[in-house]
Amino acid sequence: MTETIRNIYCVGRNYRAHAAELGNDVPDQPMIFTKPTHALVHIDGGAVTLPGDQGEIHFETEVVLHIAKPYTPGIQVDDIVDQYALGIDFTLRDVQNVIKKKGQPWLPAKGFLQSAPITAFRPFPGAAALAETNFKLLQNGAVVQDGNISSMIFDLQTIIDYIALHYGLGVGDIIYTGTPEGVGPVSHEDRLELVWGDEVFGAVTIHI
Repeated sequence: MTETIRNIYCVGRNYRAHAAELGNDVPDQPMIFTKPTHALVHIDGGAVTLPGDQGEIHFETEVVLHIAKPYTPGIQVDDIVDQYALGIDFTLRDVQNVIKKKGQPWLPAKGFLQSAPITAFRPFPGAAALAETNFKLLQNGAVVQDGNISSMIFDLQTIIDYIALHYGLGVGDIIYTGTPEGVGPVSHEDRLELVWGDEVFGAVTIHI
């Protein structure tokens, strides 16, 4: 699946508690950024290698949507999305803090190689059904993030409409929909598990 992905859209600050934990204002419209497709790496139980010379690297666990149809005005999220996955938006936090102060683009902090690990996709059950289950990240066996899409500032429909209007949206695009509170740094040999309800969707070991 990762070989056929076209654009990687990401939503920043889409959970109030996450914005608060980083001391950021809550946005009044979706904050969209992108990652190169070279950032993608499939979570298959193996290792992900991250840069070790640019300060702290933070995990941000997210629900990821896969777009199956061309966008047309009025199309509903349940009709345009066919699959979902869990992903991690790895962030070079020290780098991001510097470039934010300078007003520079987020690419150096967000778009580095292997910064977008993703599990295998599952059939999309619909937005309402998706909100019935929490997603979690376990770091070395301990729950560090526990979120639900119902807590998003901008819901799935709003995100899809906004991206389509401003940037375009088509078959093969994916959307990282934002992360809940609990983000934190990773260390060498950390084991991260992405969990949907009680099911582990994927696990990865960090190499730095």
